[in-house]
Order: sequence, then C-alpha cells, then structure tokens
Amino acid sequence: MAASCGSGVLPSSSGQYHLQANTKAVASSVGGASGNSVLPICSKRGSENNSKKQSLLSQTFVPAVGPKFSRGLAKGNNNGATQEHRSLVSVRSEHAKVVCFGELLIDFVPTVGGLALADAPAFKKAPGGAPANVAVGIARLGGNSAFVGKVGDDEFGVMLVNVLKDNNVDTKGCVFDANARTALAFVTLRHDGEREFMFYRNPSADMLFEPHELDLTLLQEAAILHYGSISLITEPSRSTHMEAMRIAKEAGAVLSYDPNLRLPLWSSAEAAREGIRSIWNQADIIKVSDEEVKFLTGGDSTDDENNLKLFHPGCKLMLVTEGGEGCRYYTPKFRGTVEGLKVEVVDTTGAGDAFCAGILSQLGKDSSVLENEDRLREALKFANACGAITVTERGAIPALPDMDTVLSFISEVPA
Repeated sequence: MAASCGSGVLPSSSGQYHLQANTKAVASSVGGASGNSVLPICSKRGSENNSKKQSLLSQTFVPAVGPKFSRGLAKGNNNGATQEHRSLVSVRSEHAKVVCFGELLIDFVPTVGGLALADAPAFKKAPGGAPANVAVGIARLGGNSAFVGKVGDDEFGVMLVNVLKDNNVDTKGCVFDANARTALAFVTLRHDGEREFMFYRNPSADMLFEPHELDLTLLQEAAILHYGSISLITEPSRSTHMEAMRIAKEAGAVLSYDPNLRLPLWSSAEAAREGIRSIWNQADIIKVSDEEVKFLTGGDSTDDENNLKLFHPGCKLMLVTEGGEGCRYYTPKFRGTVEGLKVEVVDTTGAGDAFCAGILSQLGKDSSVLENEDRLREALKFANACGAITVTERGAIPALPDMDTVLSFISEVPA
C-alpha cells in the first residue's frame, strides 16, 4: 500500500546482490572519464580581490532576462518589461521548474578511500540517486526543482524525502511504499582506479512505482523533465517512467535524459543497450559520458563523427562528458569542446549529476543559451565547475555546491 507525500536495496531473502567494477577514477569535472592530471583544488570562497571578477561572473551565470520555454523563464512587469533578479527568492520564482524523475536511495561510501568494498572498515551514509542528486543540485544553485519518485515507508525513505525538503526541492511528487524498502547502494573508489558498486534492491520501492501514483499537476508544470534509465529496467516503474514523459511532453516540457548506466542492474549488456536506446529519440537534451558512448556505439568517444551517430533529428543539445578533460557539445547549429577543471579527486560519485544540475540550472533561467554558442560555452564551463567541486568531497548530495561556491571557484581558476 502506497501513500503520497505532501510537500510540507533491500537484500533478497537469499542475500543476492550485484557487483561490478567498471568506472575509472578521474581528475574530473564530470563523471565517466579517465585522466591522471591532478592539481590542487582552489579555495571554495572568493577573496576580496576577486569581488569585481565575481560580480561579472554573477552577471554571466545569473542572466536577468531570457526567452521562455513552454511556461516562462522570466517575468514581466505591468509595462511588459522584464524584471531583474534581485534576490534568491526572486531568482527561484523566475526560474523554470525542472522536475526530476527516478530513483532516490542511500549511498554507503567507505570512510577510507582506495579500498575494495569488502575491505572497507566502515561506511558513511549519504543520500543519493542520480535524478534526486540533480534536483538538489539545481535547488542549491538557486533553481526551481522538484522530485518525482518512490521510497520505502521506512526510516531511510523518510530521511531521504526530508533531505530533499531541507534542500528546497519540491517533494509533492514523492510516494512512500509500506511493502518495500528504500534502495541501498555501496560504492567505493579503489586504488586501481575502478569504482565498485553493490546494489540492494530486489525489489526496492522505486521499482514498484505505478502510473496512477504520479502527480499529474506537477508533471504538467514542468518546463524541463529530467530522468535516467534505471527506472526503465523493470515493471511497473518502466510504464510509470513512460507515462511521466508523455504527460510532461504533451504539456510542453523539454525532455532531458542522462542514461546513467549501471550495468549490474540490467539482465545483460544487450538489455541495457536496448533499454537505454528505447527512449533515446524522445529526448530534447541528452547528457552521456564517454564510457557510455563506447558502450552504446562501440566507437571512440573522441571522434565527433562517432558521437553524432547518437544525435537524433529532434535533439536540441547532446553533451558527451569526458571527466577532467571537460565535455563535447552538439546542437543542430554548432559543436565543440569545453575544457575541464582539474582538481584533487576524493570521490567521483555524483559528479555527472552535478554537471547536469549545472547546465539545467542555466537552461532553466534562459533557454536561449541553446541558440548562442558563446553563452552555451559559458554555461558548460559553469557545469564543469559544478562537477569538479563535487568530486572533492565524499558522497553525492553532501558534495553538491551552491552558487557562491561555484562562482568563487571559477573566479580563482586562471583564464
């Protein structure tokens, strides 16, 4: 029996779990790429000497005006003039709503890095789940975000929803299930450069999310609907995912897709490819890592022609993230690369989600970024910075930066 939450992996009986080590450690601004160049991270707070530079950065990354998505990104006064953003409250009110659909879970991260999971002496509990990470990331950057998903009616589930609320994420789309547990994931970064995952969700509450439990009004309010692929793996969550996309798209939302490949959760590699590609052509914005490009195409992610095999006719923006190397961007009008920001890596968990939060927070303020290459490059530099900051701390949600931290970080990076 499920209960809706107002705004205001369970191990199986046999002890089954899935385990895979497949993602390399990186000096990274986003997740999913390898790199060995590591520089000390800059201070997260700007000095007085940076005040003038930061003012310019604020103007760049918090645009006062902008055209609309389907439901408006900027408000006009009675004379039709567009109002400037003058406070965090007004900024949030003038941002388009980004609704994130999918899983919300607990990540258990070893307190000592560089060890296999079995060798870790203890674990730190951290809220996670890629779509939830993105929702929190957007809210921390001053954006307007909501989360739609299902958790167990247990202490972890209640804690996770409260974390979203505490971070100013709209939670009226959250549902509790009294008959299933909240998902758990154990993740570690080993000395050999591999991330190791172990999932407990057989089944977890998010897998049992049903279409009739969706908050229709919230989905219809979305200017952007962001989602991954994990909810596509089993029913009924797959049908719920598809219904959420349909409702939001028919209401005029832009669809944003980050596959977030977690191969151990799929029955096979081929099932993962087929499932991920099954909704590919419906997305307006696609973020995919270099490793996911290799998985989906079998080709070299540094080859633009290979990457463009994934660029479908209706796509407005496709991003290929390359860890510490930065990212590649493709639109119907232009393509290019934006260099990454090198930092000292502590934990890459959530880096790609921070990147997504960074770019979606910018698009939520001004969708015309997609039409102007210079402004898109600035927005992607901002997204790279979000990812870079996140890898310097353990866990996903605990490490996501706020706007001041990002602007201070960028202001200290040599031009």
